[in-house]
Amino acid sequence: MIRISGPQSRFVVETIAGSKVKDRIAAYRQFRAPDGSVLDSGLIVFFAGPNSFTGEDIAEFHVHGGRAVVAKMLEEIAGFDGVRHAEPGEFTRRAFLNGKVDLVETEALADLVNAETEAQRRFAVQNAEGVQSELYLAWRRRLIHARAMIEAEIDFADEDDVPGSVSETVWLDVRAMIGEIERHVQGFRAAEIIRDGFEVVILGAPNAGKSSLFNALARREAAIVTEEPGTTRDLLEVVLDLEGMRVRVTDTAGMRETPGRIEAIGIEKARSKAGTADLLLVLEDLAEPVPICAIPGDVPMLRVGTKVDLLKDESATLARRYDAVISTRDGTGLAELLAEIGRRAAAQIGQAGDILPSRLRHVELLNETNRFLVAAVAGDERAQELRSEELRLAADRLGRIVGAIDVEDMLDVIFAQFCIGK
Repeated sequence: MIRISGPQSRFVVETIAGSKVKDRIAAYRQFRAPDGSVLDSGLIVFFAGPNSFTGEDIAEFHVHGGRAVVAKMLEEIAGFDGVRHAEPGEFTRRAFLNGKVDLVETEALADLVNAETEAQRRFAVQNAEGVQSELYLAWRRRLIHARAMIEAEIDFADEDDVPGSVSETVWLDVRAMIGEIERHVQGFRAAEIIRDGFEVVILGAPNAGKSSLFNALARREAAIVTEEPGTTRDLLEVVLDLEGMRVRVTDTAGMRETPGRIEAIGIEKARSKAGTADLLLVLEDLAEPVPICAIPGDVPMLRVGTKVDLLKDESATLARRYDAVISTRDGTGLAELLAEIGRRAAAQIGQAGDILPSRLRHVELLNETNRFLVAAVAGDERAQELRSEELRLAADRLGRIVGAIDVEDMLDVIFAQFCIGK
């Protein structure tokens, strides 16, 4: 599909299609160059602005996908006066500038384009439909209303239609909003996991079976496996899709007390990576278990016994000492281990319908919002004018998230609710 947007769209369509087309109705046409030569045949759909994605006139050519066809169509379309190739993201940029989407919805569209898992797709679709934006705009409307009430009480206290002593109710609502924003910000880690992946790090002594497990999860020979200890000296990573969730698994160097100089660098990398993980898989060879030290105590962990195929008679007894027992040779326990990793990832993400901040930019502005709100409610002895200014600054930060900042909003609230100046 080749899409064009802008004031020249209708002229280009009617020239190439050879006749007028009805708005929003797909029509089968032969596509011709201005010299009359046939380019291709296919469907043409025209959307008149402002009822289109960008808010401008838009046309879509549905052509055969061969490289030569597409190249020739693009060449002929770009040959019209006033027509050029779009810059990266320009269609979405025009949609934002024309008020068809806000900043959060724009970011969500980028996430949707880049989505690789079902969880990422659901998250992006939810935000692209405006759920996240509506939450921020609802908070902003409450702050605008609160500020309007405070300033109305200050400036128009002698008017009959201005309710008296609204301050107490206003500040109670602001305090409630502080808690709502704090709880929302806490969900950012879940959003990071959805977008970037649930981080799983494999740890263990040399020859504990780390690289064998890593290869089994990757379903390919991603790491070298030998009987010689210390084969893995750097971090190796593979990305899995578990039940629609992105999971990143990292293989690390075997951890032991007397490594070589290069191996010691790998062990230090392993410890550093483990400290930032969402889940650790600590592996021990069931035949020759060698415990490792310096495991981060604040990171969730699964103790995994490996090479259970060598100890079939003792497997039931050993299973009670580990969270999981596996064999990469015959596949024992691998499905159960993957299911447990998926369960832990799902628990971190939370409920599918949760509204989460999807960008660090959102979190930073939400934290700024809360700082102004905390300052406003904490200043009981300060003049109402100063506290009202804190509310203005907070509402401004919320407006910056979605790209909606309008200084007239507060005046609209005041004069819509009161009859001042009638």
